[in-house]
Amino acid sequence: MSHFKERKEKNCLNCNAGIHGKYCHVCGQENIEPKETAWHLVTHFFNDITHFDGKFFSTLKYLITRPGFVSKEYMIGRRASYLNPVRMYVFTSAIFFLIFFSVTHFDESKVETTIKGKKLSEITKMDSAAFSEFTKKLNDGKPFSRDQFLKYADTSRKKGTFSIAPGKYRDKAQYDSLLKAGVKKHNWLERTLVYKQLELNEKYQNDGNKILVSFFNALLHSFPQMLFISLPLFALFLKLLYIRRKNFYYTNHVIFGVHLYVFVFILLLLLIGLGQARNYLGWNWINFIITIGALYILFYEYKAMRKFYLQGRGKTILKFFLLNILMLILLSVLFIVFSFFSLLKI
Repeated sequence: MSHFKERKEKNCLNCNAGIHGKYCHVCGQENIEPKETAWHLVTHFFNDITHFDGKFFSTLKYLITRPGFVSKEYMIGRRASYLNPVRMYVFTSAIFFLIFFSVTHFDESKVETTIKGKKLSEITKMDSAAFSEFTKKLNDGKPFSRDQFLKYADTSRKKGTFSIAPGKYRDKAQYDSLLKAGVKKHNWLERTLVYKQLELNEKYQNDGNKILVSFFNALLHSFPQMLFISLPLFALFLKLLYIRRKNFYYTNHVIFGVHLYVFVFILLLLLIGLGQARNYLGWNWINFIITIGALYILFYEYKAMRKFYLQGRGKTILKFFLLNILMLILLSVLFIVFSFFSLLKI
């Protein structure tokens, strides 16, 4: 129930039916004044999303402290006391990716430049003798000074290489003429990659680092879709692993997966916060806590499977390992597919 002012009139503004009480008995609309402040809109939004009457926080408490419990409750029909799992997934994933994208992005400074197979950071740490010998290879036998090398490295960084296609071609016309003459016999995938390479070279003036940064950012922003697609497949793997448990329907596995993903979002938010604190304060010991937190995700998954499916430790451990192997294969395939489409989008 809202805390907005009730109208004195007793006709429904939605369907014009007569009202007896607070709500319309025909359409269910609350009989309140239609004028709202901006604050009312904000509070109404959060009330609708999270049910701040207690459902969100009680669900969150049990989800964190009792792995598999909320999924079990939902399966046996005790649902009124808990927030709808799909709504909770939408809300937590939206908050997670909003924060994730605000602190995670790629720029050219994060692309490590390599020269003759060595990283720039490794070269700058060389002693004078090793540095002199290495830079002779770059300057026709004459060593660079440190300042000269930094200018050379900066030029190399700006003109880094990014190659996704077989062979190098000046432009599309040259490549098309080679195809027409039969000099190059490429299949559809090879032709697509060559055309994309030529398009990117023209768009970014052959600056490989800029292409790489654009690709990484496009791939990064495909993670929500990647996880969303993986969820029903995760449930399918569970269905196959527990195929003999006839009382578990596919939707039960989906709900279990939703709750697990929600927990992962929440824990990762905490780990992101710890990572930001480590960077700000310089406390490297926080890395240990972050590692423990990441490993706890696996322990939570195992405990949730035990609680939800009620099988012995041995069977659960076996299915836990099989499930994660299947998910590793799935995520690898999805990563390759989304990498390809991310490349086509930039």
